[in-house]
Amino acid sequence: MRKLIEQIMKFGIVGVIAFVIDFGVMVFLTEVFGIGPVISATVSFIISVIFNYAASMRYVFSHRDGMSRTREFIIFVVLSAIGLGINDLLIWAGTDLASFDYRLVKIFATAVVMVWNFVTRKIFLEGEES
Repeated sequence: MRKLIEQIMKFGIVGVIAFVIDFGVMVFLTEVFGIGPVISATVSFIISVIFNYAASMRYVFSHRDGMSRTREFIIFVVLSAIGLGINDLLIWAGTDLASFDYRLVKIFATAVVMVWNFVTRKIFLEGEES
């Protein structure tokens, strides 16, 4: 149980940094360049995933024995793409359908995707020993 709590804390730290990157790039693209929230959230999400992959696989999740780094990366990208779909659907619904501020919707979408990321990465990417 202690290892799981430590892992969740590390995941949280990596997640906060990834969120700052994601949120900052999204707001920058929207406010400075006038890019719509769904497009800016997509671009910022992809940028934050690159950081998140490097940090998560180094500090949060252990490498699964018998899984190549290529396969690990492909699984990470597929899980992230599904997370991106969840993110974009929530951003679109929250801004276009419900007319909420895109920044508030992004915070909610990030919380939902964070749960998705932790659970699926733990299931599909982590080694047995953790």
